[in-house]
Amino acid sequence: MGDLQWIWRYAKRDKRKVFLGLLFILLNAGLVIVNPYVAGVIVDRVIYQGDAGLLLPILAVMIGTTLLRTIVRYSYQIIWEQVGQDTIYALRGDLYQKLQELDFGFFNHTRVGDIMARMTGDTDAIRHFVSWVSYNVLECVIWFVSAIIVMGTINLRLTLALVAITPFIFILTNRMARDAHPLFIEIRESFSRLNSMVEENIGGNRVVKAFAQEAFEIEKFNHFNADFKQRNLDLAGVSRKYLPLLDGLAGSLGMTVLVLGGFLVINSQMSLGELVAFNGYLWMLNNPLRMSGWLINDVQRFSASCIKIREMLNRKSEIPIGAAADIQQIKGDVEFRHVSFAFPDDPEKEILADVSFTIKQGQTIGILGETGSGKSTLVNLVGRFYDPTAGTVLIDGKDIKTYPVRQLREKISMVMQDVFLFSNTIAENISFGNPYADPEMIQQMAAIADADAFIHRMPEGYETLVGERGVGLSGGQKQRISLARALTKDPAVLILDDTTSAVDMETEIKIQEKLTNLTQQKTTFIIAHRISSVRKADVILMMEKGKIIEQGTHEELIAKRGKYFEVYQRQLGGAEENGSQ
Repeated sequence: MGDLQWIWRYAKRDKRKVFLGLLFILLNAGLVIVNPYVAGVIVDRVIYQGDAGLLLPILAVMIGTTLLRTIVRYSYQIIWEQVGQDTIYALRGDLYQKLQELDFGFFNHTRVGDIMARMTGDTDAIRHFVSWVSYNVLECVIWFVSAIIVMGTINLRLTLALVAITPFIFILTNRMARDAHPLFIEIRESFSRLNSMVEENIGGNRVVKAFAQEAFEIEKFNHFNADFKQRNLDLAGVSRKYLPLLDGLAGSLGMTVLVLGGFLVINSQMSLGELVAFNGYLWMLNNPLRMSGWLINDVQRFSASCIKIREMLNRKSEIPIGAAADIQQIKGDVEFRHVSFAFPDDPEKEILADVSFTIKQGQTIGILGETGSGKSTLVNLVGRFYDPTAGTVLIDGKDIKTYPVRQLREKISMVMQDVFLFSNTIAENISFGNPYADPEMIQQMAAIADADAFIHRMPEGYETLVGERGVGLSGGQKQRISLARALTKDPAVLILDDTTSAVDMETEIKIQEKLTNLTQQKTTFIIAHRISSVRKADVILMMEKGKIIEQGTHEELIAKRGKYFEVYQRQLGGAEENGSQ
């Protein structure tokens, strides 16, 4: 499917407006023909033949035509702008919906700046094409064809002389389009890189300032900025190469009319009025030819943007969302049967290798291991953010792939390692997974997460606006609000990925005590680095390089005196021994 067919799928929702706009363009073309013809009549009939009685009616026709043409042209400009805005509104909606459907794999390999470039610059280039370029191309084609026909009826030889020049113009515009297209692709990629760099710098501005690397970041920005500038200068070089030639050839049309037309008038093969009318139509040839270069650039920009937009819209999620469907209540039994996982772009490197365990409803499973041992990847498989490359993940005895993804995730609540809060009130952040939660429930869950006290100390309490990504809150405060958000959802499966790493031991103990009563009927996964976070779990997994090297309760693993016991000795052993003396 071509780009025009593709964008028509969005524009056809306003097909009545499109039809009306086309009708007005044709009406405008008809009105454009009137005044040059009437000007010729003034010269031949009023000036040369002295028929002064025709002057006022002719002037009235010219003024009326000009006014009507102005109204018509303004009307279809407004119509096309409305069509363009409606088109881009629908397109942006589809893009945003696609973003919600795409899985972790897409976001792991796509720069934020590139996504933002597609949502802003690329969509605006398409809007510009629909709202302005499309009707200008139509205008130019209709004017050009109309001028050829009308001028041919006035004097065929002079018209043929002008038409003989136009093939050279079309050859030049074709070459310009060929040379400009790859440059627009490069400009778009350069803009994406620049966008990504700036977005990353803004997000990491505290790190930049903490390490006093402002000068380095400015130098890096200048590099990307210079590249973007050079890409645009390369495109300007193409315009510099072709546009003067195009303007020169378009200008030669006027010279041809004056020289050859003057010769025909002198030899009585054409009246002066006909030459005046002919010259009046000349701009209908001249203007389209002069605009061809600029329109070619806009069309190429549209084409480059379509490539990126369509690529994103056609992207298939590795985890298909599927249609919404009701599923029976999940109890929370979770089983891993010989599960292995590797990312698609590095299939040789296994993140998980032959992982097997079973956890029943209401039980708590603790997961320990060094950084990079596969702990977070394991729980991501429970939420089906990825599918295993081998083995099976089961919930309530059924393969997780048999559940509709959205409905499955509605039964699972996850506090991720990278805590994210929205730029909204604290209450709305906590109720994000359960919009129907009342203030009493929100406060109750915040109390369990040991967040209620510090929230009440904030200027507006639960209505305090949180800055972007929770700026202004400490790491521990963000973790506790994030935990309250997960609890408010009231899930069957609760996943806590290093949730209390930023809080002190005393606060962690209080949170664990409050969670114990709440999670008795919930299956709970706790990923942690501290043994104190998981020692009361029903099952503890000790992971290393993607494998479960030890499995059991705290007491069983201590008795084995393996890896878990070594970690225990380092973290708690000495303290407990001292405490027992």
